[in-house]
Amino acid sequence: MRKTYSKIACMLLAVFFSIAAFAQTITITGNVKNSTNQEVVPAVSVTIKGTTTGTFTDDKGNFTLTTTQKPPLTLIISSIGYESQEVVVTNAAEAVVVKIAPTSSLGTEVVVSASRVPERILESPVSIERVNAAAIRIAPAASYYDIVANMKGVDVVTSSLNFKTPTTRGFGGSGNTRFNQVVDGMDNQAPGLNFSVGAIIGTSELDVDNMELLPGASSALYGPGGMNGTLLVTSKNPFKYTGLSFQLKEGVMNTDGRYNDPSAYHNWSVRWANKVSEKFAYKITAEYIQAKDWVAADKRNYDRLSPTGQGVIKGTRETDPNYDGVNVYGDETTADIRAVLQGIGQQAYFLQPYINTMMGSPINVSRTGYDEKDIIDPMTLNFKIGGAFHYKITDKLEAVFAGNWGTGNTVYTGSDRYSFKDFKMGQYKLELNGKNWFLRGYTTQENAGQSFNATVTTRLVNEAWKPTITFKDGVPNPQPTDWLVEYTQAYLAGKMAGMGDLDAHTQARSVADQGRPAAGSDQFKQLFDKIRGIPISSGGGLFIEKSDMYQLEGQYNLSSVTSKVADVLVGGNYKVYSLNSEGTLFVDSAGRIRIWEIGAYLQASRRFFNDKLKLTFSGRYDKNQNFEGRFTPRATAVVSVAKNSNIRFSYQTAYRFPSTQQQWIDLTIGGGVQLIGGDKSFQTYYGFDKNAPYTLNADGSAGATYKFNTFKPESVSSYELGYKGLHAKGRLLVDVYGYYGTYNDFLARTTVFQKRGAEPNPATDKAFSIPLNISDKVTTYGYGLGLDYRIYKAFTIGANFSSDILQDVPANYVAFFNSPKYRFNASISNNALGKSKRFGASVSYRWQDAFYYEGDFANGSVNSINTLDAQVSYRLPKIKSVVKIGGNNILNQYYFNAVGNSFVGGLYYVSFGYNIF
Repeated sequence: MRKTYSKIACMLLAVFFSIAAFAQTITITGNVKNSTNQEVVPAVSVTIKGTTTGTFTDDKGNFTLTTTQKPPLTLIISSIGYESQEVVVTNAAEAVVVKIAPTSSLGTEVVVSASRVPERILESPVSIERVNAAAIRIAPAASYYDIVANMKGVDVVTSSLNFKTPTTRGFGGSGNTRFNQVVDGMDNQAPGLNFSVGAIIGTSELDVDNMELLPGASSALYGPGGMNGTLLVTSKNPFKYTGLSFQLKEGVMNTDGRYNDPSAYHNWSVRWANKVSEKFAYKITAEYIQAKDWVAADKRNYDRLSPTGQGVIKGTRETDPNYDGVNVYGDETTADIRAVLQGIGQQAYFLQPYINTMMGSPINVSRTGYDEKDIIDPMTLNFKIGGAFHYKITDKLEAVFAGNWGTGNTVYTGSDRYSFKDFKMGQYKLELNGKNWFLRGYTTQENAGQSFNATVTTRLVNEAWKPTITFKDGVPNPQPTDWLVEYTQAYLAGKMAGMGDLDAHTQARSVADQGRPAAGSDQFKQLFDKIRGIPISSGGGLFIEKSDMYQLEGQYNLSSVTSKVADVLVGGNYKVYSLNSEGTLFVDSAGRIRIWEIGAYLQASRRFFNDKLKLTFSGRYDKNQNFEGRFTPRATAVVSVAKNSNIRFSYQTAYRFPSTQQQWIDLTIGGGVQLIGGDKSFQTYYGFDKNAPYTLNADGSAGATYKFNTFKPESVSSYELGYKGLHAKGRLLVDVYGYYGTYNDFLARTTVFQKRGAEPNPATDKAFSIPLNISDKVTTYGYGLGLDYRIYKAFTIGANFSSDILQDVPANYVAFFNSPKYRFNASISNNALGKSKRFGASVSYRWQDAFYYEGDFANGSVNSINTLDAQVSYRLPKIKSVVKIGGNNILNQYYFNAVGNSFVGGLYYVSFGYNIF
């Protein structure tokens, strides 16, 4: 009986405490609306003043907040683009109705990337650009990725519709290895390809919360690679942004049929996020893009044999027997017919005197090529899916498991033109976020699918149909049915019949090309599909790429302990590359190649003179398995000269270890050149220790023996002075900067030749492209000015001008600077037009100066570019939807921003979006 009473007493005690606990908990509900148009406002932060307790409004503007604090209490209501408001709650039983006003002030946004801690953008110690979800929503761009091109000082190289590569401060190119792109803390470079694959993988447009761009050197905080900048993309938190959202975007491209037939553009995306409880929330996102891609159609003649890299030259297929069109493939194969002529003279001695008159200068002829539209399927596809689970273990500790996976078809320009077919890549992370720290582990898994080298594949199609010339034991061994033999015989016959030189070449080509597979024919398709499906290592065009990357990183903010001395931040990472191309891209036929890197950084900052001066010092040390460790310091100062007006100065350094490709690549590219890495093992692998390679003289003849030097990381030191401030009562934001940078041990490539016979002969000897460091220092400098002004009735106008200049380039050195000297952007927008303030409109104009482009694929001039983008939208608040009509490059002025890349025309679209935050 006594035990029974004890049990009953315990039960009553538990109930008593439960009732007491329940009595101490209150729930506050409410709704937030826009004071201007009475529309609900989602994703608004609602917190109890003086505490960390808070929540966000849902997609209907409602919020629910549970607390043990008794009324009266004060709620702080805040959201980007709106004025913060404090609301006093005296009765928890009454729903709180809040109306917040859109703000007209600029420069109030908080950024994280500049110092890895939150700070107002006005107080950033370095140049920074930021785009939030609201700006993405009203931007006149078919893709959020296109917005980056309108940022101050940014260049974007467009390989194709879905493959775009941004950079800042020069040295741009397709697949830029000097520019970092980070999505939710994960570096989205492909481990084997070494560059970020743009929008192929990553978060969908509906899930982008903001983008922050750091121009220039950024290695001190973000590690190897950020030589010329870092772009950080942050997705939406499912605790903050809830509900169902979707967007259907339909458009049309290639409207004039100039390079491709008119075609549809489809872009569909969906996002579902649910806050299950105050502790658990999740999200699922998906996006699908399908379109007939832009086509690369540069028919200019290219001098591939020039040792000085002079690039584009005069001539067409009709006027130059050795014509090599930039975007014509298969004609990279070239040969000198004099060797065959000499053989004919030896067999028909009576022709030798006449042949002797032709044996002066080389008579180079190229194979007949095919246009890009004939060999690459123009249908581009991109499907990506993502998701995240967020669980708050405690009020101060949150766990996140997230992943992004993408697949699709696109085109990329590297050393050759590549067709990415069924390309797949996934990134998966597990993250713990504390109040002052985080610990993150993630992996990147890459699979190239059926991707192939379009240039090499087309050359091999020509060879499979009819070999240019037969080799035996590495030495030319002409056969009667060889293309070059047939060509030479017909050419000689024409010359002896009295034809002019060009007429004789034209006749010779028609004879040698007789029966050549026509583009689009069954014969051509069968040959092409067969060869593109054979691995490069086995004599085909398919490259196998199944490399992975694993990274563990963490950071701790010690400021709560060290604040009396300085605010201190420490962090570090461990990274492993696991390369697997099965011998098609790397010299890894014997097994995977593994490379590890470690790094650590420390940052200390302190304010002086009543917060008028803030000094920050950072340092980072990194070590790669194959290279000596590198230390990169950074020092910044921000001086407050008036309220909301700050002058900034920074000294930054950056570096990059040679990429995995620069270390271990082993790939045959257009023209038969062997692209190899800089690891010392290649010198014995290709017998350079016994048969040393040689360079070319300016006239194309064999030069001196090439001397191998130590392969080292590349580094840059940069100084920047800038100012950012608000004027005209907070309506005008001014941002101006100037910088000067010096590059050391600049990583580049050079071509050398290895003898096949007793004497050097560049026409027949094996060519190798090898990486090297340039000993001379290369300097750059530039400046930029940005103005944003809020004017009458919510109109916003903006303009920016920037310049990047390269100097002190050594003679005969290809710098790959690839940046126009001047560029200009301007925009005007208003998202509250009309009596009901439901109309929105924006227009954006972009201009860049002409410049000379240098790349591994081709060199040549790029014309100045003028583009105009525009959109008009209308909101339907009752169904939480928006309809938009817009276009990119609406004047349809075709342009290319890198030699060999696609010609970009107009894209026109209409979209319907539901619950777009």
